[in-house]
Amino acid sequence: MAEAIKKTEWGERGMKLVFVTGMSGAGKSSVLRMLEDAGYFCVDNLPISLIITFATLTSQACADYDKVVLSVDIRSGKALGEMEKVLNELKEMGYDYEILFLDADTSTLVKRFKETRRIHPYANTCRIDAGIEKEREQLTYLRNNADYILDTSRMLIRELKADIDSIFVAGEKKINFVITILSFGYKYGIPSDCDIVFDVRFLPNPYYVPELKEKTGNDKEVYDYVMNGSYAAEFLEKLREMILFLIPRYIEEGKNHLVIGIGCTGGRHRSVTIARSLHDGMESVDCALRLEHRDIKKYIGE
Repeated sequence: MAEAIKKTEWGERGMKLVFVTGMSGAGKSSVLRMLEDAGYFCVDNLPISLIITFATLTSQACADYDKVVLSVDIRSGKALGEMEKVLNELKEMGYDYEILFLDADTSTLVKRFKETRRIHPYANTCRIDAGIEKEREQLTYLRNNADYILDTSRMLIRELKADIDSIFVAGEKKINFVITILSFGYKYGIPSDCDIVFDVRFLPNPYYVPELKEKTGNDKEVYDYVMNGSYAAEFLEKLREMILFLIPRYIEEGKNHLVIGIGCTGGRHRSVTIARSLHDGMESVDCALRLEHRDIKKYIGE
């Protein structure tokens, strides 16, 4: 009976238990620092055999430890295979928890290990890239059961912090899907990480209007000029409809990040305007939204 009362009090006090896991080099240490700064009690690499004991002891001091983060990864070695059993036991005991999985593509992880000169956990048995793939296999269960998956391959540290704050600080409940709307200029090349690219060079070009030439799509005059031109509103309506159709299909296929490229000649006027308008028109969508303008500060005569 006392045990049941303890579980009820744990829930009533709003204890937040988060497991941070993922690939070595994907940013777990940075995330732990962010969460610690946000008031979470963080423990890195706690032996898996001690998790249940730790949770029990922490629950008894719930007022002092109302937000707890445990970092679990490949450093646990063979004991990592016990995580499924541990998580099931926590659930049976009445503990609520969330799993954050940090991921990145292999080429990015290899580059990070070479730049920092850190040693991959499997470096003693194989090359870095082979070790990374072996690590992916070992973490399959945690990735498949994660509540949130963040791909940090092309993510700036401020973007990572914004996502962490959105999920674990502000308390926003978003589906595990991130959309980046990226404006760019074709003269500087198409961004390599775009999943879908739309060419908006069919719209009237403010560059050829003397009073608008030096401005950008962030200025009201340019924005109004592009949006009041032919086809802009109709194009945006059809584009938004298509993206809303695609989101659940991408999620079904296991994709967690969609990069939408909006391109014009120089990346300063039309693409910025359309990217802004698309972003503003999708704020009600239940996913994380990012807006970036890659070439807005560049200026070479068109």
